[in-house]
Amino acid sequence: MAAKKTASKAQAPSLASLVEAKLSHNFSLQPADASNEHFYNALVLVLRDKLRAARIQHIHEAHEQDAKQVYYLCMEFLMGRSLKNTLYNLNLTEEAEQVMASYGVKLEKLYELESDAGLGNGGLGRLAACFLDSLATEKIPAIGYSLLYEYGIFRQKLVDGWQTEMPDMWLPGGKSWLLPRPELTKRVLFDGNVRESWNEGHHSIEHENATTVLAQAYDLMVAGKDGRGVSTLRLWSATAPGMDMSLFNQGEYMRAMEQKAMAEVITQVLYPADNHREGKSLRLSQQYFLVSASVQDIVERHLQTHPTLDDLPAHAAVHINDTHPTLAIPELMRILLDECGYTWDDAWSIVTRTFAYTNHTVMAEALECWPEDLFRQRLPRIYQIVCEINDRFGAAMMKATNGDVEKVSRMAIVSYGVVKMANLCVAACHSVNGVSRLHSEIVKDTVFHDAYTVTPEKFKNVTNGIAHRRWLCQANPALTAFLTERIGDGFALNGAELAKLRDFADDKATLEEFAAIKRQNKERFAKYVQKQCGVVLDPDSMFDVQVKRLHEYKRQHLNALNILHTYLTLKENPQMEFTPRTYLFGAKSAPGYYVAKEIIRFICYLADLINNDPAVKDKMKVVYLEDYRVTLAERLMPSADISEQISLAGTEASGTGNMKLMMNGAVTLGTLDGANVEIYNAVGDDNIFLFGMRTEDVEALKRQGYDPRALYNQNPRIHRAIDFMYKGFGGRTFHEVADALVARDPYMVLADFEDYCRAQKLSGEVYRDRERFTRMALLNTAGSGIFTSDRAIEDYARDIWHAAPLK
Repeated sequence: MAAKKTASKAQAPSLASLVEAKLSHNFSLQPADASNEHFYNALVLVLRDKLRAARIQHIHEAHEQDAKQVYYLCMEFLMGRSLKNTLYNLNLTEEAEQVMASYGVKLEKLYELESDAGLGNGGLGRLAACFLDSLATEKIPAIGYSLLYEYGIFRQKLVDGWQTEMPDMWLPGGKSWLLPRPELTKRVLFDGNVRESWNEGHHSIEHENATTVLAQAYDLMVAGKDGRGVSTLRLWSATAPGMDMSLFNQGEYMRAMEQKAMAEVITQVLYPADNHREGKSLRLSQQYFLVSASVQDIVERHLQTHPTLDDLPAHAAVHINDTHPTLAIPELMRILLDECGYTWDDAWSIVTRTFAYTNHTVMAEALECWPEDLFRQRLPRIYQIVCEINDRFGAAMMKATNGDVEKVSRMAIVSYGVVKMANLCVAACHSVNGVSRLHSEIVKDTVFHDAYTVTPEKFKNVTNGIAHRRWLCQANPALTAFLTERIGDGFALNGAELAKLRDFADDKATLEEFAAIKRQNKERFAKYVQKQCGVVLDPDSMFDVQVKRLHEYKRQHLNALNILHTYLTLKENPQMEFTPRTYLFGAKSAPGYYVAKEIIRFICYLADLINNDPAVKDKMKVVYLEDYRVTLAERLMPSADISEQISLAGTEASGTGNMKLMMNGAVTLGTLDGANVEIYNAVGDDNIFLFGMRTEDVEALKRQGYDPRALYNQNPRIHRAIDFMYKGFGGRTFHEVADALVARDPYMVLADFEDYCRAQKLSGEVYRDRERFTRMALLNTAGSGIFTSDRAIEDYARDIWHAAPLK
């Protein structure tokens, strides 16, 4: 129980009175009797009311102006915490601090009571969350659609270095933000069979013996800066229509309960493992549940203000973010055909002018495909529609390609027992975009090359962006104050104004202050690490950071292999010149990704080896940050000196962590992959550490025949490090990771190893010249303004959605 005193209402009468009203009405408490948890929930409820009122006004203005609405479908929205962001965007932080202080409560304590919303995993979900912020700030009416996962992705627990997945109980601290919308409940049908009939030329469909799942809506509202607009994230929770009492009364209690449990499992966990049929079925169910409820909602919203769906494309831009929501396409066709009576051609015209698609990967395994038999069984009507789309699209492409059977076969949506989501998106959407310039070219040249040769006008680029108000203004208040003093506060609404900082790149006092802020941020993060991990970090060492999902193509094992090589070299040559370095990792692996989990264990054991060796204790530290998430990233990003972006060229679509780190004054050490290419263009040769093959070099080596074992045999440094892994340390060997490198090495770690070591060595040498390194860091911050999500949303609105901001 926090110490309390009577509120001084003169300080902030409106907010104080609203908080007290919530305490009284919702919890039957006076301020003197309330705990920090009560104050947190009361403040959240006050803000939720403010956001709802602002949202109603926002939508009213949109209707008055007949504005186009944006509907953004994504399987994940990695929101992080909402309290701090909402107070900042509504310009209420100072007032809230004063009100809480009047009760003897620290606002910072309330921030810590909120869990990260368990609605996302990696860059895809974080991008979607950033877009909601920017859509509101840009005053573009928008709703994001996703699922209300009860347990989120998972909470990562490292047990003897092995990733163990624990339930992420995020809802107790996050539920106060959710506004129940029971009036919006939708019915979603699975399984069963389809009965077709014709009556006087009218085609009718009956979906018989279907399993019905109810989609219950909950709204989470996101404020734009200065309250300019409010976006809604509508989350669907799955439940059964009710218990089957006939089964229950026949004594089949377990079957009656099982039906309810099977419905509710749809929204329990994000991305269940799909390396078995049951997992695939659950993922497919999740995706259809999301799109069916969402498309029904979109149609109902449109019909509230328009008499027909004929003009839906003029008033609704529906965006498919990655392939997970692809089934929105046949679902809208189903509604238009079966419920509204449109002809096929008229329905297809509406659909193809309504949907746009963003591709987020060049990885074949990430371009979702479903077994045809599972798809047919679980979604019988949708399967019929997809097959019809496939047949008609194939016929159209045969005409367009002058009968090129091989090309049309590659573009097929249903073929060889597989239903291909990406091909369906390309067939149906009026726009297909990549998320960096390089990625968009790869999409045209390889991933969807056949479609590009037929419909080149569809293909566009929108480079990703980040919500800089969260990742700079809130995460790094000292740097924000420094920027405001030098260039004014206009950058909060217009990230391009960060470029003004370039004028100070040669000002000694500015560089000294910039360096001092970085040092303070490193000290703060070092205290956090010592408290959480028990590892003492040296703030004067170079903080070398690699934080992102754990995947072989992101090449955390390249980083780790270099760390091992460096450690062995220092052991042999303890007097060698070396810049002290702290290596910081943070990443979750997919639960079923065995090699990735072995890489995590390898890094954790390597950390124990190095951190406990007195021979290198003043030179090297390695920390694997457990349960990497948005809130941890907000603590870490301002302290980073080096941003590791080391994926194999041609494999990373864009990246957004690279942008967050750059904006906070970290210098990129990376390949020319994804958005690194645009970072390089923004900062120039002198302010980035590049290494490795380019995309064309990678392709040439593949054609030539890549032999990692030859490099292992020929390169003594690689041989020594990998043999050390085979021999083992800390009581275990690491042959799984070593074998993956020597026998397969699909992402060419060994091919880029020597050049990576060179870039690492060079960065350490430059860091010893603090003024030069600080100038590089400052110019990275100055060049980061093009990577805001505000700019990305402007690009989407202008080039893809054709949606104008409210006046």
